[in-house]
Amino acid sequence: MTKVDSKGRIVLPKKIRDRLGITPGTEVDIHEENGKAVVEPEDNPEDVLRRMNEMIAEFSKERGDTKPLSDTADPISEDFRRNIRKGAKDTIDE
Repeated sequence: MTKVDSKGRIVLPKKIRDRLGITPGTEVDIHEENGKAVVEPEDNPEDVLRRMNEMIAEFSKERGDTKPLSDTADPISEDFRRNIRKGAKDTIDE
């Protein structure tokens, strides 16, 4: 029997993961059905993108209005950018 840890995580038994084709990084849908938790692997990329867009929209509502960054960054950031660009140019010129 699998236990739920203090953060609410569970480990799906290997036999079940293998049968369902759940590998590390597999997106899964977890929902309640008739009083039981159901875990289903997500294999439709369009559904994954739709859910991501819904999460982004929800997060954006919670976040509220944002202000654009200024056109000029602080001096340390500008120096960093200059050095990165110089390093990239030096690499190309070699």
